[in-house]
Amino acid sequence: MPFREINSKMVEATVLPGQKMYSQRGAMLAYRGEVSFTPNIQGGQGGVMSMIGRRVANEATPLMTVEGSGTVMFGHGGHHIQVINLAGDTLYVEADRLLAFDGTLQQGTMFMGSQGGVMGMVRGQVTGQGLFTTTLKGHGAVAVMAHGGVIELPITPGREVHVDPQAYVAHHGDVRNKLSTALGWRDMVGRGSGEAFQLELSGSGAVYVQASEEKL
Repeated sequence: MPFREINSKMVEATVLPGQKMYSQRGAMLAYRGEVSFTPNIQGGQGGVMSMIGRRVANEATPLMTVEGSGTVMFGHGGHHIQVINLAGDTLYVEADRLLAFDGTLQQGTMFMGSQGGVMGMVRGQVTGQGLFTTTLKGHGAVAVMAHGGVIELPITPGREVHVDPQAYVAHHGDVRNKLSTALGWRDMVGRGSGEAFQLELSGSGAVYVQASEEKL
């Protein structure tokens, strides 16, 4: 695992010769060794098309390429950090929540409307996350940011998980999501900001939920 959790808001990454990492610009707190940081203009492992996809999605969160030999401490804005390890599956996460991730992971962009059709597009408007989301696929680790800490909830066949859209952080695995209405649901439970919607996630994987409805 390339990330070591120093505390809930800081992680340390080991950078090895010949291997790349990517981080959000401004996320480096300190480093030791011979490490270089250069602006990334190719969209990570996904190449130019990944970069174009993020531009179209208005997710032009600038990245830095991290290379060399040493250790780097990352943190940003005092946000809580969750390390997610991928074993060949795909992580779906908003670009501005990415703190740092392995350069071996393939980066792309997915149109949320493709999951749930029109309701997928409504989801983007309700959550304020836009109609696209960033994908990271392969074997490696990802450090994501959230407000107030994160809990991982498993998703198993036949046992879907319902999440307040404002508390959603990311999910991974073979998971489908759809936005459903629940009249009166917001007034009784949940932390919604005016719409009686909830995210229903089904399949096999996990969803990460933060302890706040606040966006980054």
